[in-house]
Amino acid sequence: MSIQNREAFLDKLASRLGRERRTSGVERPQWSVTPQDEVFKGMSQDELVDVLEKHCKVIHTTFKRTDRDGLAKVLNETLEAYEGKLIITSKDARYQEYGVTDFFEEQKEKLDVHVWDSALGKENQKIAERADVGIVFSDITLAESGTVTSFNTKDNGRSISLLPRTFIAIIPKSTLVPRMTQAARHIHQAQANGEDVPSYVSFITGPSNSADIEMNLIVGVHGPVKATYIVVD
Repeated sequence: MSIQNREAFLDKLASRLGRERRTSGVERPQWSVTPQDEVFKGMSQDELVDVLEKHCKVIHTTFKRTDRDGLAKVLNETLEAYEGKLIITSKDARYQEYGVTDFFEEQKEKLDVHVWDSALGKENQKIAERADVGIVFSDITLAESGTVTSFNTKDNGRSISLLPRTFIAIIPKSTLVPRMTQAARHIHQAQANGEDVPSYVSFITGPSNSADIEMNLIVGVHGPVKATYIVVD
């Protein structure tokens, strides 16, 4: 919406409400109850991990926890359980930082790992469609709902978490926040600070599912049928 249209829209809205449009003196209301700020307030990162683990049972997601030294072992176990051979990942410096790149190199005889390459365009999506496993690092993790957040860029296509048969999210413990309020605030603040915030942000809560068919929960309707979260201390 252009600024000119926005002004006209707001004027018309005020008119329909039967009053002049207010352009000053409007103050944000002080709510007597603010659950968006109070739920899980003051919890430590370890306590938020406990909340996340508990909610993973609700969203049919396997929860695992390790440290950086143990990440390769846990990742290998998860890939074997998923019978993952063709892997697709984002181009993210954290794979090197957390030793995942070295793990892929060690396993190159049995794993075919494709790193998202913007120069390949739509070919990335075709590879994602065939992939056994999509792996991403979580940028912000919502403990309350068991939601991982992925900032999608030219190096991190949405298809990585959407199209493969199974999905793995690597969750640095430092990314945990209580709930959506804090995640939205983080994104808003980054934008206000002039940081490069992607225009496309994915919120992913476990494997795909739907309950709109006679209220029966169906897991794996239009995306990964299984998901694992690996929290890394």
